[in-house]
Amino acid sequence: MTQSPRHRLALCGAVLLTALAVGVTACGGSSNPLADKPYDAGGQVELTSARDGQKADPSKPLEVTARGDDRITDVTATDAAGRYVKGELAPDGSRWHSTGALAAGAHYTVRITTEDENGSQGRRTIGFDTNPADRLLRVSFGPQNGTYGVGQPITAELSTPVQDPAARAVVERTLRVESQPAVEGAWHWVDNRTLHYRPKEYWPANSTVDVHATLDGIKVGGGLYGGPSKPVRLTTGDRIEAVTDAGAHSMTVLRNGKELRSIPVTTGKPGYATRNGVKVILGRESFVRMRGTSIGIAEGSADSYDLPVYWATRVTWSGEYVHAAPWSEGSQGWENVSHGCTGMSTANAKWFFDTVHVGDLVKVVGSSGDTMTPFDNGFGDWNVDWDEWRKGSALVGGKKQGAGPADAARLRPEL
Repeated sequence: MTQSPRHRLALCGAVLLTALAVGVTACGGSSNPLADKPYDAGGQVELTSARDGQKADPSKPLEVTARGDDRITDVTATDAAGRYVKGELAPDGSRWHSTGALAAGAHYTVRITTEDENGSQGRRTIGFDTNPADRLLRVSFGPQNGTYGVGQPITAELSTPVQDPAARAVVERTLRVESQPAVEGAWHWVDNRTLHYRPKEYWPANSTVDVHATLDGIKVGGGLYGGPSKPVRLTTGDRIEAVTDAGAHSMTVLRNGKELRSIPVTTGKPGYATRNGVKVILGRESFVRMRGTSIGIAEGSADSYDLPVYWATRVTWSGEYVHAAPWSEGSQGWENVSHGCTGMSTANAKWFFDTVHVGDLVKVVGSSGDTMTPFDNGFGDWNVDWDEWRKGSALVGGKKQGAGPADAARLRPEL
């Protein structure tokens, strides 16, 4: 039978419409697994570390396994603070396991993505808790919330000694110090239970420093886990520095680099020379009873003393002060006659007492005494060279500054 041109055109149009319809179905219908709603993969995956609502052992790895022909394509595990657990997926998708430690006493949410043999995607979300720790490591920060001078170091006291370098790194990594404006700084391990933090230079004047830890629940090592801690916020005032020249018998007090007052003083006499170096003001006491026996001088000896002292500003725990010494006013500005303290007139001592705050700086130069020790008699932290200070960190100790990939490009080639 012979078809007319119009009939043949109609047939061709019908074939074309059919082909287009098939194409639309392929692009937008259920035959495309990526466009389908994910199926519930509850029966296809299993969390083997926390079954039937039981708490998981945080010392053991987290493991997710696939059943049947399904394969795991992605797993994310986070705690309530949003911290991710590191993990590794098997090449065939049959298993995922954690490579990072779980936190103790924490709640975790595990989100699992799967794929079946037809390419359809499945989803499952599982929540579980970990057992609390048997041994907790707590950290206490100092000083307390408040306003301090620009020389105030941050301290961290641990409830349990930590000696292992790897464990120290875990602890230090969770100790956070954030300042506005930002400055370069580092932690330094004083001993197995004490860390100090200071910037490379003094804190900027009128800055804010926030200190907190993310140690809670973190595995430190040997069954020891981190416990909760309280954050600390410090603010700094103006930069107050008192520079005492023991040889010139004079103290110059500066605020933000500008001289406020020059004061005649007397410092430690031979045998009791005042310590050189930078000291941080520890406290202010309007009255102190000073006795020679407190520094090892025998009662009744030629150097013995027992004196009421006013307007005393403490710079060492062993008893070095800046204070009023009306009995030595004839020597102030001329010779050193004290037992190690810096003495001045009552009027100048009262002015100094009212001007300075805890955390402000007192620097002594020109004395025949030793240099202030860093950690055993107050805050001598600033007498440690910055490179030496960084060696006391479990994270940056021994590493050159600028050793990171971003900084390496900016460094000059070494000869």
